[in-house]
Amino acid sequence: MKKKQTSKASESISDDMLPEYELDYRKARPNRFAAQINKDRPAVTLDPDIAEVFTTPESVNIVLRALITTMPKIVR
Repeated sequence: MKKKQTSKASESISDDMLPEYELDYRKARPNRFAAQINKDRPAVTLDPDIAEVFTTPESVNIVLRALITTMPKIVR
């Protein structure tokens, strides 16, 4: 069996990392979607059955605001 040659980059990686997890950072590219992320708006994932009913963010917000008005106020 042939012995694998290791590059200088993989030699610097600690021994506890499996070879299939070694990343070639020279081929890495910036996230092209990062500019679209709005830090003020959290992303929420809906279950498929809920997503069938609420197809737009506005419809979800309307129902959640209605639910909030029915909740008792918590005094702290």
